[in-house]
Parts: sequence; structure tokens; C-alpha cells
Amino acid sequence: MAGPDASHVQVGIVGAGPAGLLLARLPDLAGISCLVIEARSRAHIEGRIRAGVLEHETAQVLRDVGVGARMDREGLVHHGLHLAFDGESRRIDLHALTGKGVMVYGQHEVVKDLVAARIETGGAIVFEATDVAIADIESARPTLSWREGEARRSVTCDFVAGCDGFHGISRGSIPAEVLRVFERVYPFGWLGILARTPPASEELIYARHEDGFALLSMRSPEISRLYLQCAPDEDIGRWPDARIWEALQARLGAAVGGKLSEGEILQKGVTAMRSFVAEPMRHGRLFLAGDAAHIVPPTGAKGMNLAVGDVRVLARALERFYASGDESGLVGYSKTCLARIWRVQRFSWWMTQMLHRFEEDTPFDRRRQLAELDYVTTSPAAATTLAENYVGLPLDAGGHK
Repeated sequence: MAGPDASHVQVGIVGAGPAGLLLARLPDLAGISCLVIEARSRAHIEGRIRAGVLEHETAQVLRDVGVGARMDREGLVHHGLHLAFDGESRRIDLHALTGKGVMVYGQHEVVKDLVAARIETGGAIVFEATDVAIADIESARPTLSWREGEARRSVTCDFVAGCDGFHGISRGSIPAEVLRVFERVYPFGWLGILARTPPASEELIYARHEDGFALLSMRSPEISRLYLQCAPDEDIGRWPDARIWEALQARLGAAVGGKLSEGEILQKGVTAMRSFVAEPMRHGRLFLAGDAAHIVPPTGAKGMNLAVGDVRVLARALERFYASGDESGLVGYSKTCLARIWRVQRFSWWMTQMLHRFEEDTPFDRRRQLAELDYVTTSPAAATTLAENYVGLPLDAGGHK
């Protein structure tokens, strides 16, 4: 396996989030040399609290690559979810409708498992790399360079994978005249807390309330993850703990039946919301994956799952190329991924507009929301549409069975 001082690696990976680490793991298993470059420290990437709902196939991918043991011990399998609105709560039975469920297991825990597996097998990760640059992506030997302390390092690669998130450098390496961006910025954000209190429900509760959306989620039987709709630029200082709990109690209401215990808040923060897609996801020898190429509002719990889908497609294309010289998977990477991405964007937008309060909504719009929620929770066909999207479209088939 190539170390950080190698002059050439087959795949250079920018970013050690779930996409980059999983991409390194998959080719590694096929004997393809990879180098992962990460701007942050190991402690930072392993401590970032992010999404926590893994689709059925995402969980299986982690098992298949040998990093699913702790997930299966500590994760929480959910076979349903609840939609709360108009003073009541109704359950969507995911398993009855699809034969599948989801796994609640934090993204930072997935990162820990992937980092540990890579280090255990001697795979190279450069943490705290600065001044990272990608060059010559239209050539047969693109270059990946960075600084470690005072030393400047560089390697040539057969391919570069940009897995460095929305604010990373990779997407900007594609010429502006080639890249197309599609974006919708939402007029609200989520105030999220991590609290030391047992979850008030065994399954997630998505609540539509006149004061705004709320979500009850969890990370373990002792730790709850809870969210409130707020302004996208909300001043967190205006939300002391007492106000947060008061709002959660009001918005979750009957759905929790008085079971929401107000424990110690361990972490709080505000996340703005957007839908974003960059096309194409490949230019020359550079491939974008995960948040570098797309962002979804978190209502549908799809961010990390989309990244895993990208990585599966790219890893298989790389394996085919190195096994036989077949470039068709690499050439078709962007088209294949985008077919699924746009379906997931539609689902995430749909969940968002159905459950959130938009200031411009009229009384008609609010009545329509209630009617839509009523239909989704009473029609088997509509409930199945939600369920099959929530447990996950096929990871690498453009959304087709």
C-alpha cells in the first residue's frame, strides 16, 4: 500500500469524511493503491456530529467492507417512523411496506470505524494537510500536492477523487465554463441539540407544527438528538436551554405523550438548509463524490447515504478499469450518480415542504400541508412511496431496480 512519501498512487483522495474513507476502503480491498489527504485532524473528523440514519443498503455496504461489527452492536435498527401533525401522531411501518428498515448510527461513528480500519491495514492518511492543490486533471497524470508542516509534498495519480465536502477545493478545480450548479436555499435552518436524556420515542418523530418543524431522533438509548426549525442565521445565544425545551415540548406535543425528559444539553448549533447539485461530477481524471457534488436538506436523512451511493459506483468503475481496461463505468459515472441524486433531491425537497413552516404560506398552503400528511399516512400507496425512499433507493443503479 502506498505511503505518503510515494511518488505515485493510483487514486488520490481529497477528504477523509465518509465518502473519502469508504472510497479508500473499497479499492483497497481490490488491491488498488490509494492516498487520503485530509485538512483536519483525526480528532476533529471523528468528533463532528452529523447525520445518523443509515439506509438499509448503506448499512450492508459497511458490513460488506468489514466495518459493520460495532454498528451492529451499538446501532439501533428502526422499522418505522412517526409523522406528527394536527395534534396526533401516525406511524409509517417501513418494514411492512418495503421489507426493510434503517439503522440509527452516527456519521462520526462510521468515520471512526473507517479510520481505524484504514490504519489497521496500513493505509495512508495524511491529517492536517494544508495548502492542498489539484492540478492537471485533464492529463493522464493529475497531481495532488499539499503541505505537511514546512514540507511540500506531491504525488501523481491515475485519478483524483474529490470527497472534501461543499466547502472543499475539488469542485472548484473543474473549469467554470464546464460546471453547472443547481441550488435552492431554504428560508430556515435547524437548531440541533445533543442531550443526555433517553429518547422519548423508540422511533424518529417528524413533527409539523404551526410554530415550525421539530424532529426527535437519537444516538443511543441514553442520548437524544433533537431539532427545531429556526431562522437560517439564528443567534444561538437567543436560545437558552429552557427555551429550547419549551419549544420542543410544544412542537412534539402529543407525539411524545409527556415522555420528553429535559436532560443536560451536551451540544447545540444551527445548520442552514439548501438543496445543491453540481454537474458534471466528473471532468478529466477528477471525480466528485458526496457533499463536494451535492447537498440535500436533512429532512430526508440522505446526505451520507448519497455519498455512499456515489462511492459504490466509482469504486466499481475503478475496479473494472484496473481489471480489464474497461473505461465505461468511469465515463458513465456522473450520469449514473446524477439519476439517483435527483430522485433523492426530489424526496428531500418533498419532505421539507410538507413538514416546515414557510413564512410566505397562506392559510390555503397550511391546510394543503395537513391534507398531504393525512393522505400520506392513510393511503398505502402514498405511504409506500415515502417508505421506499426513506429506506433507500438502490445505491448504484440510478434509482432503478
